[in-house]
Amino acid sequence: MASLKEVRNRIASVNSTQQITKAMKMVAAAKLRRAQDNITQLRPYAQKLSQMLGTVSAGAETASDSPYKQARPVERVLLIVVTSDRGLCGAFNTNAVKGALTLLDQKYAAQARSGNVEIMAIGKKGAEAFQRRGFRVNTTHVNTFGSLNFGTVKIAAEEAMDGFAAGRYDAVEIIYNEFKNAAVQIVRAEQMLPIVATPPAAGAAAAINYTFEPSEEEIVTELIPKTLKTQLYKAVLDSNASEHGARMTAMDKATDNAGELLKELKLVYNRTRQAAITTEILEIVGGAEALANA
Repeated sequence: MASLKEVRNRIASVNSTQQITKAMKMVAAAKLRRAQDNITQLRPYAQKLSQMLGTVSAGAETASDSPYKQARPVERVLLIVVTSDRGLCGAFNTNAVKGALTLLDQKYAAQARSGNVEIMAIGKKGAEAFQRRGFRVNTTHVNTFGSLNFGTVKIAAEEAMDGFAAGRYDAVEIIYNEFKNAAVQIVRAEQMLPIVATPPAAGAAAAINYTFEPSEEEIVTELIPKTLKTQLYKAVLDSNASEHGARMTAMDKATDNAGELLKELKLVYNRTRQAAITTEILEIVGGAEALANA
């Protein structure tokens, strides 16, 4: 049985840990509210923009000439994996890494075996995980969350777009955690490049004729890069909100677990203390009886 001093030290240590996890939960909750507002505001715009691009691209002649729509045999792949810079957020980072590895196994196994897969890591945890596995990792954008805004994400998107247009990559995929609520994050894999046109549905929608102003070429040329950058920005904002939700949930569970552990330790402490008192009483009684019989 542990001594009273050892149990007291454990109680003090768990108390300190509980205070830290409780504070981290509160900080994550405050950050989550802001991150949730950001993704909630952007999501409808990004979805509508993507829908518009798919519909217009299906009918616009200019879109077919876009370098971002050129489908070719997939030999070189770029995976943009969005994780966090810090841990203590449950299985958040592990799930994103597993999602990327599953995508490689199911869709790009041959490219992975031949070493033609490059990882663009947005978040330090993803970069570290893939470096340990021997992948070529672009770590230029691991600090994106330090100053998260459209401008910083746009740089990463442009790098991927330029690489695809130049033929360095034949396919670009984004893997991230989509935010549902504080307790639920869903791993998503989205094809960024080449662009897949979405033909209009059969019926009335199929008969729509678009009138372009100022011109079809100018609109499509402007719309495609903007949509691609917004797609990546939405994924990063989704991941940012998911991270704070996962951390808040993890720290809430850690705080509860610390409380349960404290109850057990206090029970052990009281039992140990009672046993020590009983032993002292027995020693005193035994000594008194020895003196009385002397």
